[in-house]
Amino acid sequence: MSAITRIPGQARGRCRIVTHGDFVWTVGTGSGASVREQTQNTLSQIEANLKEAGSDKHHILEATVYLTDMATKSEMDEVWCDWIPDDGWPCRACVGTNLAPGDLVEIKLMAVKS
Repeated sequence: MSAITRIPGQARGRCRIVTHGDFVWTVGTGSGASVREQTQNTLSQIEANLKEAGSDKHHILEATVYLTDMATKSEMDEVWCDWIPDDGWPCRACVGTNLAPGDLVEIKLMAVKS
């Protein structure tokens, strides 16, 4: 059985990257004043996490996007659709929920290694 690798983030009690075998899980939030800006920064962070774990955005299997306000989904979607490769659409869900203060967007996804 392959080992589980955990790469901590800044928050105690959780990791920003976990890998097991060929699978990668990662999560990100980003700074910014708008959903558009936070989505861009979050996806940049996730892209760096994927690279560190031996994957990339072409290998994403599924994603869950958490928004503090579902009315901003179209704003997030514009950034997401520009970022994700046309031939790499993952299974994705968007959920409206409360997030940490100041966070408008949080994205968690699963990918396979490149």
